[in-house]
Amino acid sequence: MTSRTQPASPGGTAGAPGTEQSRSLAHPGAQAVGDAGHRPVAASLTELHDTAHRIAANVERVLVGKPEVVRIALVTLLAEGHLLVEDVPGVGKTSLAKALARSIDCTVSRIQFTPDLLPSDVTGTSIFNRQNNDFEFRAGPVFANIVVGDEINRASPKTQSALLECMEEHQVTVDTTTYHLDEPFMVIATQNPIEMEGTYALPEAQRDRFTARVSIGYPDPAAELAMVDEHAGHNPLADLTPVSDAAAVRRLIEAVRAVHMTQEIRQYAVELASATRQVPELRLGASPRATLQLVRAARAQAALSGREYVVPDDLHAVAVPVLAHRLVLTTEAHAARRSATDVVRAVLHRVPVPHGTAAGNGQNRR
Repeated sequence: MTSRTQPASPGGTAGAPGTEQSRSLAHPGAQAVGDAGHRPVAASLTELHDTAHRIAANVERVLVGKPEVVRIALVTLLAEGHLLVEDVPGVGKTSLAKALARSIDCTVSRIQFTPDLLPSDVTGTSIFNRQNNDFEFRAGPVFANIVVGDEINRASPKTQSALLECMEEHQVTVDTTTYHLDEPFMVIATQNPIEMEGTYALPEAQRDRFTARVSIGYPDPAAELAMVDEHAGHNPLADLTPVSDAAAVRRLIEAVRAVHMTQEIRQYAVELASATRQVPELRLGASPRATLQLVRAARAQAALSGREYVVPDDLHAVAVPVLAHRLVLTTEAHAARRSATDVVRAVLHRVPVPHGTAAGNGQNRR
């Protein structure tokens, strides 16, 4: 059921910065990047940009022609979140997860979710040791820096719930004992929304713990031809080597945490999330956890764009992947063929951008 490549013990494309007036509101110290207080962040962002470029290039060797999907995956990693890859069979969901995991030299485990999988198969269990006449804990595959969960909706809700504590609190509790997970910790799960026989829909609480959801989609003819030429007789995953490590990723995450966000931008993020709770087409809007994830993802998006401050375009660039999968449509909205993505885009256009901030040219209003 499970396989682990390394056992573990318990334990940018956002809009332009905008005018000088907008820049000063988005970040009061942005014009003085040379100040002593900003040098460490600027240096970290340089390292972040270089490392992210190497990881993206590595993943794109496997997932051809999908730079936007790779961008969201990197944003999720740097935002300390978890990624749900949801799409039809054969478009590269598992390949994306494996390529991102192999691009970082850290502990990686893979769980093949099946209907007979048990929670203890995920978290681990206590085994009685006859030699010392005591129980000892055997860590499960969740004790890794990156956990790849293949077809997560094929496991029962009982087994899926084994990931709730791991994803939210980065810890595992077994037999009243709590084990902390090493940082970074990221779950990359895949699921097929088409083949529903023998599957269990993810509970809302489980979906809400995923920072972002991406759909890869079919490649364009040129990308598919390139894939046929390069991959038909050889698996590119076999030659993929790490281009970063866990320590470097931890440094990049610290750099993302230091990205500045003004009070106006934070208020704007809250207004976007709040607006989804007032849409009549929705039975369930975005949660406060969604607001936090939106802010973290916007910081990561800004850092990937080489900026040490967040602008509204950063929120627009990540709003659909971060918010859409958390929304529950009404029956009438389903009948009208409305989608959660449509609702998020409508909210982006309806909620006014804070006056004077760098809103860009609107190209990132997805």
